[in-house]
Amino acid sequence: MIVSWNWLKQYVLLDMPIEELERRLMMSGLNHEGTEEIGGDLAIDLEVTSNRPDCLGHIGVAREAAVLWDRALTIPAAAPAEGKTPVDELVKVQIDCEDLCPRYTARVVRGVKIGPSPAWLTRRLETLGLAAVNNVVDISNYVLMECGQPLHTFDFAKLKGGRIVVRRPRGGETIEAIDHKTYELAPEMCVIADAEDAVAIGGVMGGAQTEISAATTDILIEAAEFDPLSIRRTSRHLNLHSDSSYRFERRVDPEGVDWASRRCAELILDLCGGELAAGVIDVGRQPSRHEPVVLRFAQLKRILGIDVDRGQVARILESLGNEKTAVDDDRIEVVPPSWRGDLGREIDLIEEVARIHGYDKIPEDVRVPMASAIRSDTDRVYAKVRHVLTAATVNEAMTISAVDETVGEAFSPWTDAAPLRCNTPVVRRADCLRRSLIPSLLMARRTNEAAANREIELFEMAKVYLSRGKKLPAEEPMLALVSGRDYLAVKGILEAVLETLDPSLELEIRTTDCPLLDAGRSAELHLGGKLLGFLGEVTAEGLKRFGLRNPATVAEVKLSELVAAANLIPQNVPVPSYPAVGRDLNMVVDEAVRWSDVAATVRSSGGPLLENISYQDTYRDPKRLGADKKSLLLTLSLRSREGTLTGEQADQACSQIVAACAKQHGAELRA
Repeated sequence: MIVSWNWLKQYVLLDMPIEELERRLMMSGLNHEGTEEIGGDLAIDLEVTSNRPDCLGHIGVAREAAVLWDRALTIPAAAPAEGKTPVDELVKVQIDCEDLCPRYTARVVRGVKIGPSPAWLTRRLETLGLAAVNNVVDISNYVLMECGQPLHTFDFAKLKGGRIVVRRPRGGETIEAIDHKTYELAPEMCVIADAEDAVAIGGVMGGAQTEISAATTDILIEAAEFDPLSIRRTSRHLNLHSDSSYRFERRVDPEGVDWASRRCAELILDLCGGELAAGVIDVGRQPSRHEPVVLRFAQLKRILGIDVDRGQVARILESLGNEKTAVDDDRIEVVPPSWRGDLGREIDLIEEVARIHGYDKIPEDVRVPMASAIRSDTDRVYAKVRHVLTAATVNEAMTISAVDETVGEAFSPWTDAAPLRCNTPVVRRADCLRRSLIPSLLMARRTNEAAANREIELFEMAKVYLSRGKKLPAEEPMLALVSGRDYLAVKGILEAVLETLDPSLELEIRTTDCPLLDAGRSAELHLGGKLLGFLGEVTAEGLKRFGLRNPATVAEVKLSELVAAANLIPQNVPVPSYPAVGRDLNMVVDEAVRWSDVAATVRSSGGPLLENISYQDTYRDPKRLGADKKSLLLTLSLRSREGTLTGEQADQACSQIVAACAKQHGAELRA
């Protein structure tokens, strides 16, 4: 934001050296970029942060100077003389898209004379780098740079039907802007139209059809509020940026809308002549009052480390425009002004006091009380999960939240609803919020394969976005894993994660029919009867779809279920004093029997002596075992904490397990 030294003097007494003004403004948050002398004036370049749109005009910067030096601020009254003709007899205004334009005001001035601007106005605009056009256009630019409220002036005679309609564009509608380029309008944009055609891109740029010319005699003054997100999207979509869009993107002062309109009308009457129609058309929502904010004086000492006089605190807050509503020995309550939308919390007021009182008045060695932060249960679980995965030589990846729709459709086990779409793709064709992390990691694996990387073990912990109709989407945190290892190895990694969170947790395996996963080497994972996630090896068709040359196994689980199931209280388990006894079992079962079911039966029937069970191999031989039969080889680890196991005790435990497997699965012990 470039401001004029001479222009600032119109609102506040500036008798200090320019260097002192630059330093104090910089220390209070308006960083000084540089100063240049232009035509006997000084152009001061200030960096205005996005939360301070009130300083995108000379009055806002002058207000800062007035507060810093405790000086009076003079703002023009903006009270133009009105004629007798009511404005609502000349023009009608309607808003058809209040979500894009919540408020629109219009005034009409008739009988103006278009010509060059006076020298003082031209010089002020030139100091800011703006070229003079004609008196009416220059006045609207002047008011914009004065208060930060964008305005637009229409040639009233060229508005068909004497109407202003604020609406969305029609299908295929285009407009020629005042830069004399034609833009194709999208349905989510906002346009200002007359009774027939679009005459301006709302909040961004006016149209050439109704721009002010030498033949103009009657003008309509527009002052409005537009949705910041809509303006930002429109500017980016059209690659069309202006001083107006820059300010609307950051919000304007709702109570300053009418002041800017009156100020513009006042200057037009003074410099261009004419008659202002009586009244104003003001359609849409009216400005609402801010909620009160309380500042506790004790918090100043706690946060800043210094005491600030309570009278000084009240003076600073009131001089910034806050309305004091209550004050006592412990606290002060204020209502922030309409132009300070960034003041909504106690800490915001503390920051205001600090920057105006002066950061340089806070000693470098001041002691600020510090309290150690306590990690949440979620953070602790995430840390444990990361530790297990990195110990298993799996690297953490970070991918973007948007994917190509065709990629996202490859794996979406959590929902059948269509993905949420972005208006602007994050990268080329990536315009859908992902419903699973797996497609993103498979694409990352393809990139690594193309770079000839040998070890490609990746995991990611991030959110997926599941549509819920008209409600806000469900943002579900997920853990996803993509590995070159086989199904059992990845399953073992997940089991290690569960064991770290709670040794008593057991992974339940059920069948699944995910198209991307091999039917024989995939599973639906459950924990405590609740769906946890999915695991499986990618099919040959799936590998081809993602352009992968080597086998891949994927897994995705809900982090919320891991957090809910975790036991974060450290557990003490004594080291066994007696040796373990190993036994190998080779049991013949039907081909349809799953290893996970056999393992569950072994665990439930093994009793207190069963310490561990390990899968070794699967053997198939129709001649020896029979058709549709297979042999499962497993190893049992048996141990007693009371004494050394005898052979008879180990054999008895094995017999119980074999009997249970025979009953549950028709298993036969192979000799």
